[in-house]
Amino acid sequence: MNGFVLGGVSSGVGKTVATLSIIQALEDAGYAVQPAKAGPDFIDPSHHEAIAGRPSRTLDLWLCGEDGLRRNYARGEGDADGSHPSTRGTSSPAICVVEGVMGLYDGDGSSTAMVAEALDLPVVLVVDAKAGMESVAATALGFQQYAETIGRDIDVAGIVAQRAHGGRHEQGIRDALPDDLEFFGRIPPNPDLEIPDRHLGLEMGAEAALPREALREAAESLAAERLAAVADEPSAPKEPTSAADPVDATVAVADDAAFCFRYPATLERFRERAELVTFSPVAGDSVPDCDGVYLPGGYPELYAAELESAGTLAELGTLASEGLPVLGECGGLMAMSQSLTTAEGETSEMAGILPADVTMHDRYQALDHVELEATEGTLTANAGDRIRGHEFHYSSADVDADARFAFETVRGDGIDGGHDGLTEYNSLGTYVHVHPESGAFDRFLERLER
Repeated sequence: MNGFVLGGVSSGVGKTVATLSIIQALEDAGYAVQPAKAGPDFIDPSHHEAIAGRPSRTLDLWLCGEDGLRRNYARGEGDADGSHPSTRGTSSPAICVVEGVMGLYDGDGSSTAMVAEALDLPVVLVVDAKAGMESVAATALGFQQYAETIGRDIDVAGIVAQRAHGGRHEQGIRDALPDDLEFFGRIPPNPDLEIPDRHLGLEMGAEAALPREALREAAESLAAERLAAVADEPSAPKEPTSAADPVDATVAVADDAAFCFRYPATLERFRERAELVTFSPVAGDSVPDCDGVYLPGGYPELYAAELESAGTLAELGTLASEGLPVLGECGGLMAMSQSLTTAEGETSEMAGILPADVTMHDRYQALDHVELEATEGTLTANAGDRIRGHEFHYSSADVDADARFAFETVRGDGIDGGHDGLTEYNSLGTYVHVHPESGAFDRFLERLER
């Protein structure tokens, strides 16, 4: 599956809107599009899925490793094989559009440039043209030439001009670009092409999907066929995905607006090796008959009162005390705690599995790629194992004096600056999100086998 990487000159330049507009342009031209996201984000991919109709692949070198990143890219080809109603039955090849993270060269663990280099895909640069013409070309040329300066083997093939008008404005940008930087079109200024944001980033795609009419209007200003032509074949993984033995277990996954941060590859891994069932704690669903529970991250703080009154978390707390393994990540950790206090000072009871009380803050408390080392065997690791992941949260956890941690933080903040992985009964809660390429979810499933 050919593809290209959409890199930005900085954070906030409008990469997500450009990505969605390009997806729309390519689909309107008859191509099947597989979206992907460089970096560990959960929110941007939700917007990709809302427009493309298929899950967005997570491509992060720190989380997945180089071969894992290439495997995850390759798995997307099956997703894009005529599965969207607008492209079903088409003979056009699938194209992967990879939205970058931050600025093209930003990030020491997995920058957009590093992802493009690992996949050997060309880069289309998103440049904010709101207040520039010739300077847009100068910026793009600098980003193109900087790759050689730092020894990064990437090809910046051209630009998409964000917030650019037509007419003289567009022509001025075109005329200023050197011959080896192609103009792939523009995203016109449009208030309808703005996604509301909140703590942790943009609102989710299911809540604030951009209107199709506005995207189609933007798509008309993009050179869909030229974008399709620049897409290239990626590097193949050295070690293809190997089939893992199934486990005799059922895993229940919380799935609603409070628990919405999980990678598609995680659910795929669960389905490949075990039985998967879902339930909604916000709706008050009973905990399904299962061998273990996975509480992904999300926004429990926005639904704290509902979670307290619904009764599912209280039931889960009882089951955990009786030995049911529960694995929670970030928002899942918060829901497993004794209480959750919002930034407005309202406190709600949570599941009471872990000896901690969680408080929300107005400013983020941690944001980084993370590495953990297991000090004891736990649900996701053997003693001595190292796991890489990502943390981004606005909450802090005040733990009891006798709290036990399963991990020391080699990199990152974790729960108390030096540890992560609160453990109680047969359960584990971390602030760190991990990808299945880490092996953590395989170990979790193997712990559940009957």
